[in-house]
Amino acid sequence: MSTKLQQIEWRRDRVLELSSQGFSQSDIATVLQVEKSIISRDVAYLRHQAQENLQKHIHETIPEEYQNAMTGINQVLKKCWSIVSKAADDKTSLQALALINDCNKYKVDLTTNGAIVTDAIKYVTQKQEQIDTLHKLDERIETMEEETTTNGVF
Repeated sequence: MSTKLQQIEWRRDRVLELSSQGFSQSDIATVLQVEKSIISRDVAYLRHQAQENLQKHIHETIPEEYQNAMTGINQVLKKCWSIVSKAADDKTSLQALALINDCNKYKVDLTTNGAIVTDAIKYVTQKQEQIDTLHKLDERIETMEEETTTNGVF
């Protein structure tokens, strides 16, 4: 990586750090001894990166972790039911049944809290569709402007 890119990355890391500590953009510009417009661009870049990271997290990480958790819980349930069916004493059987109860509670939590995740995914999808619509509108406007310019209107 070039020195210039390393400096930009370092500065953006500092902007994020100072921003998280409550510094205003003006304060950050003063601390880093750069123009406020640079900090403003850095903040916009960091905001965009955060949106991309969140979208990736919602669409990739959460579903994968959800699936892993459900698979693990189901494996524990299977093993516990095996222990219950083979247990020689009531104490072991009761401990396995308590774990089964806990696993079922976790499954309910995961499935009911899944509604929150679904809502978040719907929200992100709606916003992405709005962004796509705006981009298409911008492209149409640019095309119309080019057509009127080439027709000699302007």
